[in-house]
Amino acid sequence: MIEARHLRVLRAVAATGSFSAAARELGCTQPAVSQQMKALEASAGTPLLIRTGREMRLTQAGEALVRHASGILAGLTAAEEEIAAIAGLRAGRVRLVSFPSGSSSLVPGALAALRAAHPGTRVSLVEAEPPRSVEMLREGDCDVALAFRYRPAVAEWDDLVVRPLLADRLVGLVPEGHRLADAGSVAIGDLAEESWIAGCPRCRRQLVSVCESAGFTPRIDFATDDYPAVVGLVGAGLGVAVLPELAIESVRPRGARTVAVEPALEREIVALTLPDLANVPAVAATLDHLARTAARV
Repeated sequence: MIEARHLRVLRAVAATGSFSAAARELGCTQPAVSQQMKALEASAGTPLLIRTGREMRLTQAGEALVRHASGILAGLTAAEEEIAAIAGLRAGRVRLVSFPSGSSSLVPGALAALRAAHPGTRVSLVEAEPPRSVEMLREGDCDVALAFRYRPAVAEWDDLVVRPLLADRLVGLVPEGHRLADAGSVAIGDLAEESWIAGCPRCRRQLVSVCESAGFTPRIDFATDDYPAVVGLVGAGLGVAVLPELAIESVRPRGARTVAVEPALEREIVALTLPDLANVPAVAATLDHLARTAARV
């Protein structure tokens, strides 16, 4: 295998015409230059230099290799500079995927702080709910996934690096004129006879599970992944809902009131990445800024 250090020595010998002059230019000894040239010729499998007294002349193979050496070494230098920039967070790219309420609450502050600290780092954002967002991470379509899971958590992310961010409490949402609108808190069973408006598929499953634990199956008349639509339907008096606080923060609940729900319900918000990506500087910085932003929520 031809090594870059050998190419640098060959180029110096070709430019100066001797091992001793090349050694002076490279800041090493003449025997070291001679040894590296022997190693390069062994790798190439053919003579590269013709030794005539104290002067050196390139063979045809040597001329060809010197001709390519400049481009190879320039490419390596550019690669080293780019890698150093990425390692020093002067450059880099992070592909982030987030669920919608995370995109509106956690992501803006985290990315603004990341850009201020490391303006050379570029971050792209697409939206997807778990488990699709987690699939995208495993398939290599993103570098960081902002996701959530309901407690008690199952071992579904054991192969990933999990950065816990916050516990997102779920609250009830009822129309302003509802009989429980002024209640400090309500038991989930108090809403057994209501018409329900459900959110994303994972949230729907959690709602059904919690209600069944309270002894009833919710009558879901409306189902939508769009949280503003859920709030609008509740505000219009068409039913009740249970939503995460993060989702309500980004929507003005006109015509609706929030009430605490008993037993207390919450979902765990986390940032996920692959083990091999966790040490990439731009990814690690993104995780840190998400955690700092979540701590302020």
